[in-house]
Order: sequence, then structure tokens, then C-alpha cells
Amino acid sequence: MRNGKMVAGILFSMILGLGILIPGSVSGQDQALNGVLVDGHGVLKMRTYEDPGGRLMRQRVLAARAALPQDICRKSPLRKISINRLETALQDAIENNRQPTDAMRHLAGLTRLEYVFYYPETKDIVIAGPAEGWVEDASGRVVGIGSGQPCLELQDLIVALRAFAPGSLEDPVITVSIDPSQEGLRKMQEFLAGLRGIQPNDAGRIASGLQTSLGLQDVVFGGIDANTHFAQVLVEADYRMKLIGIGLEKPSVRMSTYIDKANPASVSQNAMRRWYFVPDYERVMVSDDDLAMEMVGEGVKLIGEDEIVNADGSRKSVSQSDRASRLFTQSFTRMYSKMAARSAIWAQLRNLIDLSVAAAFIREQGFHEMADWTMPVFSNENAYPVQVYTTPVRVETAVNVHWKGNTLMTPVGGGIQIEPTVALSGHNLQTDAKGNVKQAHNLVDPSRIQSDRWWWD
Repeated sequence: MRNGKMVAGILFSMILGLGILIPGSVSGQDQALNGVLVDGHGVLKMRTYEDPGGRLMRQRVLAARAALPQDICRKSPLRKISINRLETALQDAIENNRQPTDAMRHLAGLTRLEYVFYYPETKDIVIAGPAEGWVEDASGRVVGIGSGQPCLELQDLIVALRAFAPGSLEDPVITVSIDPSQEGLRKMQEFLAGLRGIQPNDAGRIASGLQTSLGLQDVVFGGIDANTHFAQVLVEADYRMKLIGIGLEKPSVRMSTYIDKANPASVSQNAMRRWYFVPDYERVMVSDDDLAMEMVGEGVKLIGEDEIVNADGSRKSVSQSDRASRLFTQSFTRMYSKMAARSAIWAQLRNLIDLSVAAAFIREQGFHEMADWTMPVFSNENAYPVQVYTTPVRVETAVNVHWKGNTLMTPVGGGIQIEPTVALSGHNLQTDAKGNVKQAHNLVDPSRIQSDRWWWD
């Protein structure tokens, strides 16, 4: 207590992100799509794309329907893509000085990866899932014309396949972490210690002081290259999850957020909440002949961890669990499928996890060797570059000042951690007892498809 008054409830967060993108219906209501620019110093800045009344999106949809071939524009419950045939088609385009087609870059409109198949007779490695025609929205995100769900990207598939390259013995952990510096945390603690007799109308001053003292936050990647689209999606998902938790972004569905449930009386003044996305590993069904695998469930969950921030800015994990944090992570996980249906970033995060698990499965089953496939193009950055984005290195601290109770609540950290091989071990693997996965595999006969065709329904 200072000057007879408790420090009022202030909730703020240190966040890095690539923007807030809530596309809504592609058929078009009022919407503002947010994205980012990364400057020459690697600092992320927000950018908003306006589309009053959805007029621009409607025009884009009409143009896309007119331009796309009917067969690929048609909605398909299960489109199949032979990824080694796709690489051959890409190589042919490169050798003949042609750009890859939009169909190649957007994986024939695939919006979800559900299956991985291998066919010994033709040596095809096939991924399969629902697909439809696609359109680019005002922010540059490519989504299904009907569903608004983001399309899987060739560049992300390549990043996943490189992480689990043929012959590699490594089990990479794909991570992104957004954290303040120890110096920034030390200055923040000094700023907080100097607060005296604050009132609700001091909120702006406090927010500015917190941003200044914390300064820029660092972004650290692991397991993948930081200058890829794959990495940028991970960062955006981490960023927006924290925005939702602290009340700076309204979630697209009803859920319990941290700011809703936080009880100031039970929160230590120097506590720091950390939230992490991880795969929901119990989701892989494999056929009895090991030639087919199905992704089961949503595949993403949010977990929490608490830390204490010391006066010198160092951090220490603590054993106690914060109820508000636990309710937020549980609610976010429970509502994930509905959020992914309404907001593209969550579907994109799920797609990246699916691609990573699929790539790990392909390597673990030895499909590269069985198919005599060395990925001559996909594994060669010079042949087909995917590391073409400016690396996000730092971001300004985002602060939300919220008066609730009489405790000063401190920053949020965390990130994303994906360990695909864990999904393929122990109790996480499920036996295809009913034979449904094998049946889905047997419905596909690549030998009846022209050898130069890399996708089909």
C-alpha cells in the first residue's frame, strides 16, 4: 500500500505478432484486415487493410471463379496430392523458365491435411484432405472461396519436409518464443516500484511508462528458418493468443479469457503468466500395413506456466497454478475448432502442425527411401527459395491497462512448441481397428492417373 491506496489492477502484456486478421465471410461484410510490415531492423509494425462493405472481396471472388479451371475450383471432400509428382512438375517449370502455377503454390486448394498415403506400386507419397477454389483477400492471405479457410501452402510444406529430411536422424523441435529482455524487466520493476498514489486517470501514463521501460521484445525461433512464411504464421498465432488473453482482441467465439477470470487477490504482484501452444498429440491413426495415416481431432491445445520476475529482471518458474490462467488455456483449447472456423490464423496454425506431423511420419516410415525420392528441388533453397521473408527480430511491447481489484499484474510470455515425432510414439499412436484408414487408402489408385498429373479428386 502506498499513500494509503493499493496499486490498482493493471494488466499488460509483452507481445510480438504479425497482426490481427479476422476475415469473416468471404462473401463480404464490413471488415478490416490487419497485417504487419517488418522494417529493415526486423521490427514488426501493424498495418490495416480496409474493405468497406466487403466490396473488394466480392470482386476478388468473382474474378477468382472466372479465372480458375472448373475442376480445381470445384469443392472436393478429399483431394489427393502426390507430393513427389508435385516436385517433378515444379522442377519441370523451373527448368523451362516458368513460374510455379498458383495451383502448385496453394496445393490445389487444400484447406486441411487429413491423410498421408504411400503406394508401393507407383511410389507415390500422397497427402489428402478437403479442397476448393481459392481467392486472395485484401491482406494477401489465400483462403477458400466458400469456406474462408486458409489454403495450405507449398512453401510451408517444403519447410516441414526440410525439417524432417530423408536420412536425417534429428528430431527437431519447432519453436517460437516472444520474450522481454532481462534489462527490460529490470527497468519495468523499477518503474513499478516508483508508482505512488495512482488513480484510474493515470492509466495512459502507466501504459506509456511500461512500454518505455520494457522496450522492444526479442523473438527467437528454433527448428525452422526464421525468414519463412511458416515462422511468421507461428509468431502471429502466438501474438494474437496473448492479445485475446489480456483483452486486447475480442475472440471470435465466447470463451473465458484471463482478464475475465483474474482475481487480483490471488495474484502475486511480480507474477508473470506464460502461455504456450503445443500439438494435441493423441490424434494419429495408422493402418495395419503402415501405408496410411489419418490426422484425428483439432490437434492444438494451449497450456500455461507461471513465473516470478525478480527485481533484477531475472525469471524463476513457480509451482503454484493460477486459476484464471488455467481457465483461459482450457477454454481456448475447448473452443479451438470453432475459432479456427471463424478466424484464419488458428486454422493456419493447425495446418502447420498437421504438415509437421505428416513430414515426420513420411520420414519415420521410410517413404523417401521406398519411393527413391531425395527431394532434389524441395531440399534445395537455391532451386526453389522459401526463405524470402524479412526475419521478425523484435516488436514493441503492447500494453493493456485494466483496472480490476487492487493488484498490479505483470507480463505475459510464452510461445509455441511443436514436437511432431512425439505424435508418432507410444500411446499417441492409435490403431486403425476398424480399417477406415486402410479403406481410404485403397480408394485411391494412382496407377489410373496420368503420370504427369500431380493432384486429383
